Order: sequence, then C-alpha cells, then structure tokens
Amino acid sequence: MGRGRQKAKATKQARDIKYYSPSTDYSALQKELGGTTRRAPSHHSELPAEPDYSAYDDKYADQFEDDDEVDSRRIG
Repeated sequence: MGRGRQKAKATKQARDIKYYSPSTDYSALQKELGGTTRRAPSHHSELPAEPDYSAYDDKYADQFEDDDEVDSRRIG
C-alpha cells in the first residue's frame, strides 16, 4: 500500500473516531454510579451537641503563670 492510501485510511479512521457518538443509557449510568433522585438525609442532625466546658475554663488558670513574653531562644 502506498503512502497516499495509507494516509487516507488513517485520516478516515481518525475522522470516524472523532465524530463517533454512541447512544448513552443515562438510567444505566445512574444505577452504576449509585445515584438516586432523592437527597440523602443530613448527618449533621444526628451528631450530639458539644458539651459545655465553660465551668472548667478558669478552674486551673491560677496554677499557671500567664507568659505574654516571647521566648528568647532561637530555634534552628
């Protein structure tokens, strides 16, 4: 086969691939991906509320000194 016929055949195959559009079955795709039409319930409502720790906020504060000064040691 000559170069001209080979190139024409490759061009035809490339064009066939480029413009090929198979029919898509969207319902089968939805089943495969596990999607549903309704929304899933929110999990945020099932989480327990965070306990109130305000009673412990200053209970142990007097045992530690407030260090507002920056540490003068160099790291690195």
